[in-house]
Amino acid sequence: MAKRVITFGEIMLRLAPEGYYRFVQADTFGATYGGGEANVAVSLANYGFDAAFVTKLPKHEIGQAAINSLRKYGVDTTEIARGGDRVGIYFLEKGASQRPSKVIYDRAGSSIATAKSSDFDWKHIFDGADWFHFTGITPALNDEVAAICLEACKAAKDAGLTISCDLNYRNKLWSKEKAGQVMGEICKYVDVCIANEEDAADVFGIKAANTDVTTGTVNHEGYKDVAKQLADRFGFSKVAITLRESLSANDNNWSAMLYDGNDYFFSKKYKMHIVDRVGGGDSFGGGLICACLNGYDAQATIEFAVAASCLKHSIEGDFNMVSMDEVSKLAGGDGSGRVQR
Repeated sequence: MAKRVITFGEIMLRLAPEGYYRFVQADTFGATYGGGEANVAVSLANYGFDAAFVTKLPKHEIGQAAINSLRKYGVDTTEIARGGDRVGIYFLEKGASQRPSKVIYDRAGSSIATAKSSDFDWKHIFDGADWFHFTGITPALNDEVAAICLEACKAAKDAGLTISCDLNYRNKLWSKEKAGQVMGEICKYVDVCIANEEDAADVFGIKAANTDVTTGTVNHEGYKDVAKQLADRFGFSKVAITLRESLSANDNNWSAMLYDGNDYFFSKKYKMHIVDRVGGGDSFGGGLICACLNGYDAQATIEFAVAASCLKHSIEGDFNMVSMDEVSKLAGGDGSGRVQR
């Protein structure tokens, strides 16, 4: 029987100009759906897991369209609460060359932001589940949702689930001080922590030495120290840190590190030409969870997670539309991109 994973967060309507048009040039916007935890659920469903996404969405047709976007890929949506007035929106302008991508949020007052503790029966939701995943974006929505997230973590821990969290700091949603305070309490329940080169510094003030994300400089020894500090502070069994070297908006070097409490494991590095980078971190999280649940060793786990995320950067939209076989082939060394006949 497939392992069951529960993810909890907000799914939003994504509106984006065609291609590389700027917002002010656009006459039309393409509509898709996505959100940190929803993206992870889709990845896991594609890998053959029993993946469920939990949120709150309006009863109207746009709320249903968001649900349909998940059901299309086999995600279990039966635990989604219905109510409230709106689906959150984000606008995406794709960057190119030295012009960065831009995101504008229109999510205030969305259904999940108006959710109450009584909307979710966590004991029921976690029945028969193996893993619970959320990101730092969810508790950032407001104090009530942060409290719900903490309740979920406590219930997941009581039910014996493994809990993972992608720190995912968003400065448009809350301050570093608030993030550190709230996440500091929630992270006491987390087993597997996922972060990038900036999250640990922004949320917990833990910085890697000799690293500057704006110049694309990555220092491996510095990230070993960051991972150990995080694990020591919160008791994480695993810390995964993605290492993005931004050469331009279109071209990045991509790798990651996994710390298992004893040793450090670095993946191979991919030179990526990016089609769409939104959801890249979520696809890494999905790959990491998949590898952990499949019992991969530490090196194979970090290689699978990075390969999954590398492939996502070549796919339009938030969701990572790849199979286990495709990820395994890339993780195994076949990155030529040659036509498969």
